[in-house]
Amino acid sequence: MTIEKLHHIFLKFPNACTDTRKIEKNCVFFALKGDNFNGNEFASEALKKGASYTIVDEEEYVLNSKTILVKDVLQTLQELAKYHRNQCSAKVIALTGSNGKTTTKELIKAVLLKKHRTVATKGNLNNHIGVPLTLLSITKSTELAIVEMGANHLKEIEFLCSIAQPDFGYITNFGKAHLEGFGSLEGVIQGKSELYDYLISNDKYIFLNADDPTQSKKLSGYIKKYGFAMAKNEHYTIELIEADPFVKIKVEDLCITSNLIGKYNFTNCCAAILMGKYFNIPLIDIKIALEQYIPSNNRSQIIEKNGKQIILDAYNANPTSMEVALENFSTLSSERKFAFLGDMFELGKTAANEHQKIADLASRLDFEKVFLIGENFDKTDTYLKKFMTFKDVASFLGENPLPPNCSVIIKGSRGMVLERLVDLL
Repeated sequence: MTIEKLHHIFLKFPNACTDTRKIEKNCVFFALKGDNFNGNEFASEALKKGASYTIVDEEEYVLNSKTILVKDVLQTLQELAKYHRNQCSAKVIALTGSNGKTTTKELIKAVLLKKHRTVATKGNLNNHIGVPLTLLSITKSTELAIVEMGANHLKEIEFLCSIAQPDFGYITNFGKAHLEGFGSLEGVIQGKSELYDYLISNDKYIFLNADDPTQSKKLSGYIKKYGFAMAKNEHYTIELIEADPFVKIKVEDLCITSNLIGKYNFTNCCAAILMGKYFNIPLIDIKIALEQYIPSNNRSQIIEKNGKQIILDAYNANPTSMEVALENFSTLSSERKFAFLGDMFELGKTAANEHQKIADLASRLDFEKVFLIGENFDKTDTYLKKFMTFKDVASFLGENPLPPNCSVIIKGSRGMVLERLVDLL
């Protein structure tokens, strides 16, 4: 079956699904394969649960006329998404970077929805499967689509751009994330900049943080760009008032008080403000959107519990995000500060050195106690309290509860699942 014919079917049943646990009536089920599963085996279940069609790539799973056999399901999903994107009038805004992608995407979405019919990546479904699914969520009425793009190797952003074909793009930052795949910070910059490469080669518009020297240098001489900066210059001026703990911003004599903590969230807010201005959203509506946004999903959340102020930033971590989180925590006005830091993953051969650097930084900052959790931190040379497993730290807290009226930061990679600490505190 051609992509054109498949697209005709999809328009009749415009809901793509890849998980039988989330089947919705009249969806199209794509039987993807993974390292530990074969989606073809669930084709029959998908139909029984209400899917209108299933797409499979193994002939033995063709059940009836509602089963469509293709050469490769994943490739078909990607080609369908690309074709669908080209049939829609919506403008696509691509977003990548080492840190802050999902929060920035949610802030931009909140702002743009004030005036434009906007869709955006759900959660952090930002890979070779998530990007096509986001594109397939675009409808005839959609005006703007925000597509988050993640990557841990070179050429991934380039590939995602070939599918999404963005009209605009923004890179949050370049940091020490996924070093195992990128090899080095220089590799990260090269990989994330594949978005710039696509936009420049196709004469598209770029939004940028003009205070980032790496971004400014890369875009020097490129005309189609619109940036923000803290200092008054040729770019749009946005000032940081404070971040103790919440980020407060001044723009055009208007004060915006967000529910986001940390100076590192200032630029995330700035990106949303910048795009709001570009897409002609009144500043007062931008202010309302940002002030109404409440962080969730273990990202920069503030939880008040048992007299403690807990900063839960445990969705993920890398050396760059860990460093800025700790430095920001050190500036808060609380007198008693405790830090729980979990291992950072996907650092490859740099893991030992990067964990040692974070341990050294934490030991220099004015914290009452720092607790390091995980195998990588356990190997560091430090006087800080170390725990090999979560069970070990849980046992310790059972016998040594933290005092009331203190501030706590919890940060670590997703696999550490450190949000479990909240209940223990």
